[in-house]
Amino acid sequence: MSSLTDVFEVAGDLPEIARTPKRAPKPKHGRLLWLRLTAAIVITVVMAFPLYWMLLTAFSTRADLYAPGLHLWPRHLTLDNFVQPFEAFPVWRWFGNSLFIAVIVTVITVVCNLLAGYAFAKLRFRGRNALFLLLLSTMMIPPQAIIVPQFKLSVGLGLYGSLWSVILPEAAVIFGVFLARQFFIAIPDELVEAARVDGAGHFRAFWSVVLPLCKPLLAVLVLLTFMGEWNAFGWPLVALSGDQNQFTLPIGIVADLQGQYTSNYGAIMAINLLMILPIVVLFVAFQKYFVEGLARSGLK
Repeated sequence: MSSLTDVFEVAGDLPEIARTPKRAPKPKHGRLLWLRLTAAIVITVVMAFPLYWMLLTAFSTRADLYAPGLHLWPRHLTLDNFVQPFEAFPVWRWFGNSLFIAVIVTVITVVCNLLAGYAFAKLRFRGRNALFLLLLSTMMIPPQAIIVPQFKLSVGLGLYGSLWSVILPEAAVIFGVFLARQFFIAIPDELVEAARVDGAGHFRAFWSVVLPLCKPLLAVLVLLTFMGEWNAFGWPLVALSGDQNQFTLPIGIVADLQGQYTSNYGAIMAINLLMILPIVVLFVAFQKYFVEGLARSGLK
């Protein structure tokens, strides 16, 4: 007992600092979080301001646009910028042509990319890697280098001047095959083998087992393909004839709208606002899977 008493007496003689436990240093995560949040807000404002300025210009009167000073809010709201181009040009026809081309190309491209990517990832056949590398090497050829041969082929097939002359050459892009292959490689082979053991063929295994796991991949392929075709300008300008009714929306904006409304920025921004609307709607609908699909496909 005496030894225990001595111990407590010694402990009682220790200074208060020695008996008080040291406080752990405050983590720096809070400070870093505020810095990241501030940077995200600044970047968001910088990225969103051009869209806001387009919206502001589309609903402003011409007098307000040419008024001196900087105006971040329209003084007088108007819909004339939307009415005038629609009355003077077949804008809805251009919109329908662009939508038809983008939807058909997206459907064909996604189907071809999924099937080809699955074949390169899960099927074993001679020359598989060599064929894939050969297809992948075609991505190094600039599109401008094949415009003339593509044009001659389109004329020879009797497609020149029709929307199918734009659809068929763009249906199936090797970049989508690459994305699909990288995604399918990450899916365990045991799932496909189990389906094969149960008597399923390759297509049944792909449809019933693999495809339900590909929502992120489908979101990426649909978004990238639709956006690329919706904004396409070079090849549609060459493939479509001078018929105004065959124009897509980008061609109509550059060829006709900017020619007549050179200084009417409100009308130009109004049609541009119509043009970006489908892309925004698609991205909002698929944003849940878009980032996940890019990450699982091996892209940084």
